[in-house]
Amino acid sequence: MQAICPIERLSGCLHKLRSHWQHRVFLGLALLLLQGCGLLYDAVTMVHPLTQDELSAICARGRLRVGISVEPFRPFIFPAMYTDEGIRVTGLDIELIREVADALTVHCGKQTPIVPTLHVTRFPDLFIKMNEGHLDLFVSSVSGTVPGTKPAGLWFSAPYLRDDGIAAIIHNPRTAERIQAQFAQHGGKWDTLAAIQQAFSSLTIAVQKGRSAHLYAQANLSQIHLVVCDSLPAAIETRDPTIDVILSDYSIIEYVTKRVWQEWSTLTKPNGSPLLLTRNDLSIVTSEEHRRFQWFLNNLLFRLEESGRLAQMRHRWIDEAYAPTRRATTEGLPLEVTQVPDHYDQGQCQLVEETNRP
Repeated sequence: MQAICPIERLSGCLHKLRSHWQHRVFLGLALLLLQGCGLLYDAVTMVHPLTQDELSAICARGRLRVGISVEPFRPFIFPAMYTDEGIRVTGLDIELIREVADALTVHCGKQTPIVPTLHVTRFPDLFIKMNEGHLDLFVSSVSGTVPGTKPAGLWFSAPYLRDDGIAAIIHNPRTAERIQAQFAQHGGKWDTLAAIQQAFSSLTIAVQKGRSAHLYAQANLSQIHLVVCDSLPAAIETRDPTIDVILSDYSIIEYVTKRVWQEWSTLTKPNGSPLLLTRNDLSIVTSEEHRRFQWFLNNLLFRLEESGRLAQMRHRWIDEAYAPTRRATTEGLPLEVTQVPDHYDQGQCQLVEETNRP
């Protein structure tokens, strides 16, 4: 009778035995993994919470992470104020944030409210923070209708303020007279781009970095001396160089020239109405990937518009007379004390050399 495994075939037999036991061990491990696949899946979802949709993530977190600019944009965001309730920030954008948080509380079915937490940063950095996933949304009177304002990866909601625009303010009446004289040379056709370009030619014009007015000036006003500032207050306060014109959103200009910097005045057309260089709308910004959250925001803004609530908000912040400190006390959102120094540092201005302009 032959041996089961002759000596000359010993190597092959050992290989077959090893393969047999490896197969059995593999099957055993597979069964164990299949039995524990539910636990394994749970572990993976805990390690990678981004697999949750954004609305569910906000509900689970109980917080809405909101970005606002360090630089105040009255009446949308006022400077932080010290109140009996602590440090508070108020403004139209803050009231809008409260509306979003209240709607999220209802959507999430929460017994406790969804809490909006403010993350304060320089305006250009808001776009970076959003793309890096540190924010759920941001607001700071942001326009999405001016070319160049929509970076890749971000989405702009339906407007909460329509038909705003880029306007101008001047400090020296002689500057206004010079601009009006330039308009007159165009036979009353002040609203052409050529008329605007000629009227502003050789003037020193200040804009805030990254805002719509900055993009407009870069694209359309090549014959000016462009000064780029970190904030609107920095543009107001700078003395070197002397600023002839400041460009900013009309809704902001209208407020500050009436209530804050009354020595500045809005530049007007020959018929006396405010001069607008272009139109823009203001929106909420979130991630391009957050489709459910986008629909949530657009549906909310639609309901607020249809009910008249948005019109009421715009009127009470833009048109009414009020004390911002009182509103900050009663309806403002808290700001961490560590963020206050940055909030009050309005930065500086810098003349942009012609060779450095796009």
